[in-house]
Parts: sequence; C-alpha cells; structure tokens
Amino acid sequence: MKRILGVFLLLSALLLAACGDSDGKTEYLTIATASSGGTYYPIGVGLGNLWSEKVDGINATGQSSAGSVENIDLLRKGEADVAILQGLIGAQAVDGTGNFEGDAYDDLRSISMLWPNVEHFILSDSKVDTGTISDIEGNSFSVGPQASGTEQSTLVMMEGVGLTKDNIKPEYLGYDDAISAMRDGRLDGASTPAGIPVSAIMDMYASGYKGTVLEVTDEQLDAINDVYNTWFRFTIPGGTYPKIDEDIQTIAQPNFLGVSVEMDEDTAYEITKAIYENLEEVQGIHSSAEEVTLETALDGLPAPLHAGAYKYFKEQDMDIPEALIPPEAE
Repeated sequence: MKRILGVFLLLSALLLAACGDSDGKTEYLTIATASSGGTYYPIGVGLGNLWSEKVDGINATGQSSAGSVENIDLLRKGEADVAILQGLIGAQAVDGTGNFEGDAYDDLRSISMLWPNVEHFILSDSKVDTGTISDIEGNSFSVGPQASGTEQSTLVMMEGVGLTKDNIKPEYLGYDDAISAMRDGRLDGASTPAGIPVSAIMDMYASGYKGTVLEVTDEQLDAINDVYNTWFRFTIPGGTYPKIDEDIQTIAQPNFLGVSVEMDEDTAYEITKAIYENLEEVQGIHSSAEEVTLETALDGLPAPLHAGAYKYFKEQDMDIPEALIPPEAE
C-alpha cells in the first residue's frame, strides 16, 4: 500500500511540474483580437500558441472580440491581458479623444508594432492634379463603411490636410464595391487601407482601369500626426501593383500589441523576447505576420512601451524615441 501511495505522490508531483513553472504556477494570458474572420484573430491565436510553447509558465489563448475599441475596454477592466489594436484607436485611448472622449486610458502600454496598415487613397487618373491625397477635394470619394476603422482613419488623414466631408462627395462603400463603382464611372476615388498588396486594387489594375494610388508628402505626414501621432512613412515598392514600376510614397499606421501597465515586467519581457527570438515561427502564423521584424517594432506606437518590452529593446541596442520610454523606467 505504501508503495502504491509513493508512486501516486511521485506522479502527482511530476504532473504539477509539467503544468506550471518552477513555482508550480501557471500564468494564464487572454489575448483580445477581433472577429474570427479577420486578421487579428488568427495572429492572436498564433501568438498565444507560441507563448504557451516557448515561455515557461505561460498559457496564452486568443479570444474573438468586436475589435480595437472593445479591446481597450477589455484591457481596462482586466478581462484581457494582451490586445491587438489599431494605432489610431490606441492613440485615441491615450489622448482621451474620439471613441474615448474624456475617458483617457493612461495605463495603456505598448509591446510591439506587428504589421502596418498601409494607406491607399485611390483616385481616377482624370482627377489627379498634384498626385497627393489633397487631390480628393471636390471629388466623389468613398471613405469606407460608416463607423468602420477605415472611415475613422480616413477622416483623420483628411483633417490633417485641411479637408472634411464637406470638401468631397462622400460615399460609404466596402473596398470591392468602391472599385466596382469607380470602374462604372459612379465614383472618383476611395480609401482602402490594408496590408500590401490590396486585392481590390490588384483587381482594379488588372481590369485596365486608369487609377492612381496617391502619395503623401512629408509635410502632410507631419500634419496628420499633429491630429493623432501614429502614422509613419511607408514605401510601396514598385512592381507591387501591375504596370506600376515606380515606388509609391504613402504612410501607414501600426497594428500593435497593447497591454496594461499592471502586467508583470518579467511577463512583458518574456513575451516580447519570444516574438523576436522565434521570428520564423511568428512570420509563419499568417501572411500579414510576415511583416513582423525587429527593425520596425517601434514604428508608429501610440503608447509608451511596457517596462518589460522596453528592457528587451534596450538589450537589442535599439534607438527608443523619448515618447516611448515608459514613465516607470525613468
């Protein structure tokens, strides 16, 4: 009987060791993403699997949500530990404006930029003047579906260059519908931000339609960031779209990982480290995750780094902008 009891206790000890870290504890992380049909969800699930496998004592899982706005609320309430967020929504939360008017989330911290949301303002060639986004003035232009992230970011960019809906004939179409309306002569242009290449724009050029992806000047970029500081320079390489051999100078905002300042510093450090020490696996999660690189990790982040992420990036001798240095680290 004693022998059987001894074997039982040994097996129990081994099971506890397998289920937790050296202290016999497992930290459970919930990653807020978006709807299961989008990009945020599979990347969040993939990161959860990676952290669970590579970080001792971590069990992380992705969960679907309504997207960036809800994800901020989930972080604030402690109902999520990590969230994938659109740069603009993160900036609004930090500033207490837009969707978070008068309700700033001071405890939001960044872990890393993941992949860029590249701005594509398309306009019929017959309407192009300067070749920049200011050319949409006076034209019929789709700003994206109403209340969508596309509409919000488009209106901010327009505000940066001194335009409002009163300066255009606004439409509220999805990407494919907008391109179809342009081909039919019912629409002059559209905003279609996404990772490159955008399939709707590929289809536009493949159909022979004469349209231009408008550029963003350095002055326009600065003015847009004066509204919300989350955009950064992005060059669409020549050859990305059919018959467009020249580079296109546009801008992008980040899709980034956000956490609460309350996250343990060691946890934040380890999940950041796991991303960049397993880049091949991260980039294999989804085509958009192929854009995850250490060189772009800080691009466009709207909130200071978490102290754990800050520690990791300092170890990599990265030049960290002053605005991203966490107050806790000073």
